[in-house]
Amino acid sequence: MSKASVSAAKVRAMLAEDKEYQAEYDRLKPRYALIARLINARKEQNITQAEMAARMGTSKSNISRLESGTYNPSLDFLIRAAASLDKQLELSLR
Repeated sequence: MSKASVSAAKVRAMLAEDKEYQAEYDRLKPRYALIARLINARKEQNITQAEMAARMGTSKSNISRLESGTYNPSLDFLIRAAASLDKQLELSLR
């Protein structure tokens, strides 16, 4: 029995043609870039989500939701997250 499949590259190409999808992707891009940087910094320091949460005074589930993109954190939360990794959050308005 074989399954019909479509390559990930083909799906990305199809989605890139969808203007509504592309607009939403562009809107969320900064959020996911920040999340990726936080995850990378945490992993580079070999810190678990639980340890990061303890450093911040929050729950592991909040870190998990942040990293999965299902949590809309406050600016204060993001500052604390960066500080827990010995980093500083810098914002710019362009």
